[in-house]
Amino acid sequence: MPKYLSPSKFKGFGADRVKFITEAVKLGRQCDTVILSHINMAAVGLVIKLLNPKCRLMLIAHGIEVWRPVSSVKKLFLRRCDKIICVSEFTRTEVIKWHNVSPAKCVVLNNAIDPFMKLPAELDKPAALLERYGLTLNNDILFTLTRLANTEQYKGYDQVIRSLAQLKTKFPEIKYVLAGQYDEEEKQRINNLIAQHNAEGLVILSGFINEEELTDHFLIADLFILPSKKEGFGIVFIEALACGLPVICGNTDGSLDAVKHGQLGTAINPDNADELELAVVKHLENRTSLTERASLQQQCISYFNSDTYIANLEKLLINDR
Repeated sequence: MPKYLSPSKFKGFGADRVKFITEAVKLGRQCDTVILSHINMAAVGLVIKLLNPKCRLMLIAHGIEVWRPVSSVKKLFLRRCDKIICVSEFTRTEVIKWHNVSPAKCVVLNNAIDPFMKLPAELDKPAALLERYGLTLNNDILFTLTRLANTEQYKGYDQVIRSLAQLKTKFPEIKYVLAGQYDEEEKQRINNLIAQHNAEGLVILSGFINEEELTDHFLIADLFILPSKKEGFGIVFIEALACGLPVICGNTDGSLDAVKHGQLGTAINPDNADELELAVVKHLENRTSLTERASLQQQCISYFNSDTYIANLEKLLINDR
């Protein structure tokens, strides 16, 4: 993907792990700082540290991969690591709790909006997309974008589906666009859930969304909702906010950082169905105006832009010398 990194600065190894490790260690011996993007690279980091003790090792800690016990190699790496860059306060807390890591070693660097994401200048609902899904301006549209996997039933869209029949009594034109790639097993499970909770005709399974249409999908909605319980940060929340779309998220994971602990969005107990329903009702009864959405967009961009991310990372690298 040359828009992010030119081919001259990138080298891939396919499935040849031995060659990758050999080349990474060779390069690491010449570096004063090595940043590992995932704890699964722990063994590489340890070898580099062994051969180049003065090299600073930094790890980017995302989410569930560090919210649990890890192997002895990864434990040793966490002890030898000089700095752990956590994507959220929640991840930082979990790293310290699970792995007895010094708090001074752990810093928070929130993720940023993709600098190449097409951000809308106008926040009106795209007519063509409304027509594609059989929607109108009269519909109250909830939107979720996530990976729909039978093995990951912690995203919270089940709870949204369960609430739809009750929400329809207050909002007869409500629709729920549930977007993301799914397999047949998960599609069948979702359809069974829809039937079980009398939500027939209320849910639109859009499937995979192309990057070119991502912004328009945020624009057609009145509310983005993903009451997940295992988000390391939740980039999709800041993508929605950057399109001026109000957000409801869970309050038990890294999602709190993405909504600035309630400043930019509503955080709820993802296991409390009543709290979820009340939050949706509050948003739909007090529909966000275009002016308010524009303000929300600008606030989000001011916090989570790539320039700020780069500046904070540079400051971290310089100050940690």
